[in-house]
Amino acid sequence: MISKSMQQAVAGSSAIRAMFLEGKEMAAKIGAENVYDFSLGNPMTPVPAEYNQAIIDAVQTESSLELHGYMDNAGYPETRQAVADNLNKRFGTDFEGKHITMTVGAAGALNIVFKAILDPGDEVLALAPYFGEYRGYVANHQGILREVAPDTETFQPDFEDLKNKITEKTKAVIINNPVNPTGVVYSEETIQTIAAIMGEKQKAYGHEIYMVSDEPYRELVYDGNQVPFLTKYYDNTFVTYSFSKSLSIPGERIGYVAVNPSLADCEQTCSALSVATRILGFVNAPSLMQKAVTKAIDATTDVAYYDRNRKLIYGKLTELGFTCAKPQGAFYLFIKSPDADEKKFVETAKKYHILLVGGTTFSCPGYVRLAYCVSYEMIERSLPAFEKLAGEYGLA
Repeated sequence: MISKSMQQAVAGSSAIRAMFLEGKEMAAKIGAENVYDFSLGNPMTPVPAEYNQAIIDAVQTESSLELHGYMDNAGYPETRQAVADNLNKRFGTDFEGKHITMTVGAAGALNIVFKAILDPGDEVLALAPYFGEYRGYVANHQGILREVAPDTETFQPDFEDLKNKITEKTKAVIINNPVNPTGVVYSEETIQTIAAIMGEKQKAYGHEIYMVSDEPYRELVYDGNQVPFLTKYYDNTFVTYSFSKSLSIPGERIGYVAVNPSLADCEQTCSALSVATRILGFVNAPSLMQKAVTKAIDATTDVAYYDRNRKLIYGKLTELGFTCAKPQGAFYLFIKSPDADEKKFVETAKKYHILLVGGTTFSCPGYVRLAYCVSYEMIERSLPAFEKLAGEYGLA
């Protein structure tokens, strides 16, 4: 029999993935063109040509041993330096290659950070609403996740709740920016306030409280919004990143951790991340993907594609009377459920073949998430179904 902890994990398995699979079953019955699946944040835009070319070049020019063999657990030196140089150029930082650890996506990045910093019983705060897998990542390393409430008018954090939730046991605060599931960007003022609160608490308790920045959507921003780079505001900061969204390559599992050079015990911490990569079984980030990222470090996906989708779906749903947080980044729309029970609303939407994910998955009940990283044509086809859904709830 599997372990009790895994029995619980299986029972509470991802609602997002479950909805995605339900969509596949529905499509098999009524045709894919009649299903409006907004459940999964699976990038839709083409992979940048320079990334594909970098893979071809690596395969054609590198020796098999160099291309497919082991390297330092932290990654190829040239890849780590390319990431450092790119960050320094864009954000005015002072990273060196030694501050970068290449990882198996952002999930791998977060797990090696928590492995490096958490002792049993340490607490990690997540700003609700948040990506539900954080709870599992923290639990993997015997930590305890605590939630900080949002201001649901703006979906910026409730700062008083943050102050109250940071205790002697707090070891880290996760900041996801832009936010999955709301698409909100935490402003510079918000980051400065969070950093000030954390700095005061760190001093009061006499131990490090780390800021762990989860940034897979950093490049996906709209309307001139800027995503603050957190090492500028707080010394004890880890930046975790995935190329999944910026290059539309989620299945390739490639990302990194950047350790602020000003972080306490920086050198020892960088070594700990490398060791954590090995002992957690990742060993190293995928070698071919590292080679490709090195050459295509400046490539980005077509943000205008998502912006076009955003404007269409946000404009139409608000016109129909739905209340939505206006997304400033990422590719998600967070909709207030017109039914007090969001689960009933999700089920009602299925009547019209619309697949949404309940806000409870993100620790924010009463809302649903819509992922608009789909084809523009699918959004257009879905609009009559949304009209019927709005009509069922008597929305304007």
